[in-house]
Amino acid sequence: MKKQLALFSIVFTLIFLAACSGGNSDAGASDKKTIKFGATSGPYSDMVTNAIAPLLEEKGYEVSNKEFTDYVQPNKALANGDLDVNLFQHKIYLDSFAKENNLDLSEVIIVPTAPMGIYSNTYEDLESIENGSSIALPNDPTNLARGLIVLEDAGLVKIKEDVDPLRASINDIADNVKDLEFVEVEAGQLPRLVDSEDLSLVPGNYALAADMDLMNALILEDMPDDYRNRVAVKTEDLDKQFVKDIKEVIESDEFEKIIDEDFQGFGKPQWMKEAE
Repeated sequence: MKKQLALFSIVFTLIFLAACSGGNSDAGASDKKTIKFGATSGPYSDMVTNAIAPLLEEKGYEVSNKEFTDYVQPNKALANGDLDVNLFQHKIYLDSFAKENNLDLSEVIIVPTAPMGIYSNTYEDLESIENGSSIALPNDPTNLARGLIVLEDAGLVKIKEDVDPLRASINDIADNVKDLEFVEVEAGQLPRLVDSEDLSLVPGNYALAADMDLMNALILEDMPDDYRNRVAVKTEDLDKQFVKDIKEVIESDEFEKIIDEDFQGFGKPQWMKEAE
């Protein structure tokens, strides 16, 4: 009888310990301390490495960052679990890509983003632009519409009132104030055309890739938040602690200080402007 009681006690203890071990495993899974980021090479990879990761490491996380050279793999890697979070895309692309590829991804927070700008080696300011000057524009619909908004903000064109500015094209210009000659090319070629055309409208990521100084632009884009890059995760992870901590560090004063010092010219999202 005593042997049976002893055996029962041992079995009960083992079951109890196994149950406790399982509970601790679940707790460990929810208390995630490693974060795998993905970002396109260039300024947003730098933002992860120099601004976000150090602040997360202060919270006890181990952060890695994988660089990508295309705009397809970062979302696929996020969806299949190779990444925990990525940073490289604006809302329009995120929503479109997720829908087309049946991925359940969500944004966490918008980050400061390099804006499009008008650059020139011919003119020193907007006021000196002469009639009939040539200007290079991106030929893809999204960047072209953004560029026309920049031109309108600069007082160089007026877009028809009944047209959605986010979908405007050259045909939607109601008034070409300076009779500009438009040269439409692929966005990646625009930095090179600063030398060959009077003006060139260069998206921020291509300007930085060409080692251009954003602060040398005649005017920088007042970018709508839909075009600013954002941190994205799988929707099922939105309420997890590591995601809350990512959002917290990006909202911190320390993060904004790094942006002001190391990412000059980057346009701040509306939430950050309102917090100042």
